[in-house]
Amino acid sequence: MTHDMAAQYHHRNLRAELVRVSLDLIAENGIKGFSVAEAARRAKVSTAAPYRHFPDRAALLAAVGTVAARQLRELAEEAAAAETDEGAALAAVAAAHTRYLIDTRIGLHVFFASELADVQYVELHDARRELVDASLLRCLAIAPDPAIALELMEQLHTQAYGYGDFYLNGVYQWLGYPTEQVVAKSRRAARIVIEAYRASNPAISPAEW
Repeated sequence: MTHDMAAQYHHRNLRAELVRVSLDLIAENGIKGFSVAEAARRAKVSTAAPYRHFPDRAALLAAVGTVAARQLRELAEEAAAAETDEGAALAAVAAAHTRYLIDTRIGLHVFFASELADVQYVELHDARRELVDASLLRCLAIAPDPAIALELMEQLHTQAYGYGDFYLNGVYQWLGYPTEQVVAKSRRAARIVIEAYRASNPAISPAEW
């Protein structure tokens, strides 16, 4: 890359551009189709250029995961804010996870990827913890026992990602279900589970629901 080109991409903030094109790349091909070389090609730089900002594939993926975790938390909070009670808000959060997975192919499986477990990825770990903690706090409003709240959150995440995976793997597309219908199914399934947990928790009165 010439000095002029390097200056151009420094001005454009190559680091942010690489994260942006990587998000697009993963949305199209999934995490297995992600590579630094392809991200560089899409950013219109040499294959060596990304390594000025990211030492390896995992470092770039960690930056992508950080942005994605923050995006998902924002979307989840917006969805929850539109509801009037904790049960509906928590179901909306679950549906937001489903929608984000369908749209981006990124979710907890990326945030918790084994290659990103290194303590050096502080920003990712912080963003991931903030995302999960926000969900757990909402679960505690339904099930005040921390162990039960954690179980509820795990079940909701399992369902939310199951719906997204069925869509991405072609099952729901084969059945003719559009994205909106899949997200709605995810929300309804979450509400059923939430109501079951609430029913088994006498500490929460119907008026509080």
